[in-house]
Amino acid sequence: MNYISEAEAAEVQAVVIGAGQAGLSSAYHLRRTGFEPERDFVVLDHNPGPGGAWRYRWPSLTYDRVHGMHSLPGMELTDADPSRPSSEVITEYFDRYERTFDLRVRRPVKVRTVREGVDGRLLVETSAGVWSTRTLINATGTWDRPFWPRYEGQETFLGRQLHTAQYPGPEAFAGQRVVVVGGGASATQHLLEIAPYAADTTWVTRRPPVFREGPFDEEAGRAAVALVEERVRQGLPPRSVVSVTGLPLNDAIRRGIADGVLDRQPMFDRITPEGVEWKDGRRVAADVILWATGFRPAIDHLTPLRLREAGGGIRVEDTLAAADPRVHLVGYGPSASTVGANRAGRAAVRDIRRLLAEERVTV
Repeated sequence: MNYISEAEAAEVQAVVIGAGQAGLSSAYHLRRTGFEPERDFVVLDHNPGPGGAWRYRWPSLTYDRVHGMHSLPGMELTDADPSRPSSEVITEYFDRYERTFDLRVRRPVKVRTVREGVDGRLLVETSAGVWSTRTLINATGTWDRPFWPRYEGQETFLGRQLHTAQYPGPEAFAGQRVVVVGGGASATQHLLEIAPYAADTTWVTRRPPVFREGPFDEEAGRAAVALVEERVRQGLPPRSVVSVTGLPLNDAIRRGIADGVLDRQPMFDRITPEGVEWKDGRRVAADVILWATGFRPAIDHLTPLRLREAGGGIRVEDTLAAADPRVHLVGYGPSASTVGANRAGRAAVRDIRRLLAEERVTV
């Protein structure tokens, strides 16, 4: 990138980083409350097109298998063919949404860093130039930071290792021995899909999985979100909502348990060239290790602002970074769900309007 001085930076009132559910919700509420795209705010997205992380979901994840996809504010997602890949359905929906509300998302734009500017402004340095802004809405999600645990002997494995983020669909595992690592919904989905194609599957997790029976009602949802929210209030790295809700015990899961596909084994202790091994000497041969081990927030570009607490996370109240009232994290921690992202976008814009109004009063 050619160097652009701070004096040459484009000035706006708000920068939204990311155009997934959280970013689009935030942009919608900015627009609805009188902010003009390009003049007052800008939305920056590193993807080549609409869809956020949804554009990368594997083809076999059809729309009817998506858990809890909530419509964006102001425009319902209706009449979607449940048999179509969710990547197609939601990417098309996001594209239509951006155009309907004229959000003018700039892409592909990679945000390299956010740092302190002058006169209380923030500088957002990107592959497409520099923006100087009064406020920032960070909506970068987690998809770009897949978490790969480290185990002894991992580098010696002669087979293939891949993460959920690279999952190509079940056909790619035909005739292979597959070890799936992880206790979340992605791991169980992968196992149920892969088992009919693979020569053998083995499921390992660090902790025994917790299956949830009965309906997951609004009260249960609020309780789960509250547990995640408490962590980010303490400045601890957020956990997923699924980690505190447990896995839904639906018909497919029940069949998987009865068939032995979802026969969970404790975490192995080391990886060998031929597979995995436990301390008691038990071994499982493998051609593939599939790490369904989740993701971490993609927030490294915020490092110069020194927002992290001693616990390793960013302390967040509602959406506001406790260490800097100009910065909002939407889609972080308790707002990482689709419905949570919608509410968080509205809350962030409400606080931004309040902050900017207070600045005008004091000038």
